[in-house]
Amino acid sequence: MAQAASTAELEPLTGPASPSRDETAAAAAESEESGRPALPAVAAGDTALARERILLARLRRGDERAFVEIVHRYQDRVFDLIFRMVGDREEALDLSQEVFVAIYEAVDRFRGESALSTWIFRVAKNHCLNRLKYLGRRERGRSTEISDVPEGMLEASAPSRRPDEALAQGEARQMLRRAIAELDEEHRLLVVLRDVEGLSYHEIAAVTEQPEGTVKSRLHRARAALAHIVARLERE
Repeated sequence: MAQAASTAELEPLTGPASPSRDETAAAAAESEESGRPALPAVAAGDTALARERILLARLRRGDERAFVEIVHRYQDRVFDLIFRMVGDREEALDLSQEVFVAIYEAVDRFRGESALSTWIFRVAKNHCLNRLKYLGRRERGRSTEISDVPEGMLEASAPSRRPDEALAQGEARQMLRRAIAELDEEHRLLVVLRDVEGLSYHEIAAVTEQPEGTVKSRLHRARAALAHIVARLERE
């Protein structure tokens, strides 16, 4: 494929219409004729997955509008994951660009054994870990620029309108933000994927390429480590 356009240069597109039976069949036939890995069959009525299959088939044919659509569908979540992992906005912007270029170049090797979003997260995860190793070798510490965690992670079911309670909630968010940034890379990844991005255990297992039971046990340890850090920050 030709070099992909920079994500900063892409224009938003409206969502695709529901795929027709002919479009779905054409996508399957195109995959078979090209000799590329065939995508798993789509269950009847699964419109979202059918759209994904067609989008992938278009991208494999070199349709750059399909690439534009993928970028605009996933760029915010990819940037959010990378930013929370590396803690530096400029690094996250650069790395997000690299991730989508890698996706564009590697799409022929995607077998569709997981959701497209799961595969994209896995590519982003691998790039994050490689960049963190590189930064570690350069003895470069992470920035304290980590963005706020979602409001729902700390707020009660009935948010307070009192200024003193709002201030306390803001301080709690800041503390949790700092605590997440102090977790080691593996624990931070699991906490971000589960508690920030809201992925299921099955999806996290696919992203991290670990058994689901391992994900659950390591996430339990990650949350315990996070609670320990929060307690220390509260004492300080």
